[in-house]
Amino acid sequence: MIPLKDNIPTRTFPIITVGIIFVNISIFVWQSFLSLAEKEQLFRYFGLVPKELTIALLSRLELLPYNIITVFTSMFLHGGVFHLVGNMLYLWIFGNNIEDSLGHGRFVWFYLLSGIFAAVAQYLYDPTSNIPMIGASGAVSGVLGAYLVLYPTARVITLVFIFIFIKIVELPALIFLTFWFFMQFLYSGIEGVAWYAHIGGFIFGLLTAKLLAKKHYRRRWY
Repeated sequence: MIPLKDNIPTRTFPIITVGIIFVNISIFVWQSFLSLAEKEQLFRYFGLVPKELTIALLSRLELLPYNIITVFTSMFLHGGVFHLVGNMLYLWIFGNNIEDSLGHGRFVWFYLLSGIFAAVAQYLYDPTSNIPMIGASGAVSGVLGAYLVLYPTARVITLVFIFIFIKIVELPALIFLTFWFFMQFLYSGIEGVAWYAHIGGFIFGLLTAKLLAKKHYRRRWY
């Protein structure tokens, strides 16, 4: 399922959401001029490598600040066009409303904390992995969790693929996002994607959205 738009208007321009999308796209465009070896080096240096973080925690504390920084830098790197477009599409559709409900300043912190919580979840799943973790998926998953809590009755225009058939349908956010969440568990055994980062970020959004939202948004959809 690919979301195309929702039916919830925003009261303010989502400057932070647009800014995050702009930064991610700009970095990806810059990446496109690098050689394959340079990209691998970039991902290794600025991506979060669980094994290196474990080593830093257990025996090389002087490396801990660097590894903590990679938690943040990894959120702005993407491995390919579809990786980038998928994350930015979800962020644009759902992030503008969450920014509206939290306020610009709180949304910045919420987005970053979602990414941190997501990274911790994936790290705890496999702290010995030597594969760099990159992408905004964990932080965006936090946005999805928040949307489910704050706008469960919203409608999401969705492109659905059923075998060889393609159809556009309108789904309640509750159904769309619940289905998305359980799909992360279903595919969690497939390597190459940080599925537990998605799960961790989503849970963070679920638990914190109503605490951070402005008062009129907390009660608007209930």
